[in-house]
Amino acid sequence: MRIDLHTHSTVSDGTDSPAQLVTTAAAAGLDVVALTDHDTTAGWAEATAALPPGLTLVPGAELSCVSSFGVSIHLLAYLFDPTAPAIVAEQTRLRQERRTRLRAMAVRMAADGLPIDADELLDSLGPDSPAGRPHLAQALVRAGLVTSVDQAFAEYLGNGRGYYLPRQDTPVETAIEMIAEAGGVTVFAHPFARSRGRIVSPEAIVELAEIGLTGLEVDHPNHDEATRAELRALADDLGLVRTGSSDYHGTNKTIPIGAESTDPEQFEALIDKASGAQIAVG
Repeated sequence: MRIDLHTHSTVSDGTDSPAQLVTTAAAAGLDVVALTDHDTTAGWAEATAALPPGLTLVPGAELSCVSSFGVSIHLLAYLFDPTAPAIVAEQTRLRQERRTRLRAMAVRMAADGLPIDADELLDSLGPDSPAGRPHLAQALVRAGLVTSVDQAFAEYLGNGRGYYLPRQDTPVETAIEMIAEAGGVTVFAHPFARSRGRIVSPEAIVELAEIGLTGLEVDHPNHDEATRAELRALADDLGLVRTGSSDYHGTNKTIPIGAESTDPEQFEALIDKASGAQIAVG
């Protein structure tokens, strides 16, 4: 079996619609794919309706969190009840906060003469879309100011650049408990991806495991072999599930869907720990 548990659609910052994403997954020979858009479940219904025969869909989301250690953390949450009141309230708060932040960044760009229209940008996003810097990056590409999303982040939008503004993410402890109460499971996404910025210590992961973290994303494009071995040993010591995923974003990134995969036994262990939403089979 080929299992990819981390992908994004146009509902957040990918370039495939949810329907296109599951079609792409099937064409790539995947048996299982998880849809994990940033801080939203809005793509689940479309992906489920378009599911090709033989492909299994795991409903999920990538949650933007902050740790008590001051480090940004992304959690992959799977198989939770999206109607749980705590989740609905937090996703509503995050969407509003993201839109306020995106507007402020766009207004600052326009004030400096960049061809960015805040109203036009926000109007182009769906009501459930978690507005974020990738949308500004794509606008910069369309305006011809940069040639890629990566260049936009490097020159305009990255932490420490002139147009970056901080955001108010969910405390990671709250997110783990919130997802567990909604019947789901949580996996720490690309935990030791040093190229992305500061990372937490192994001791911090021990603390997260103690409050209910389910797994670690070990096999990820941003992890080299030594990092994967370190994470694999840590997961085994803590009794955490080990996953592997491409972190697919369509043409916004160069990594193809299915570039990394999860061991079928580890996938079964992950599913067995969830009691909320069910997987969908085409």
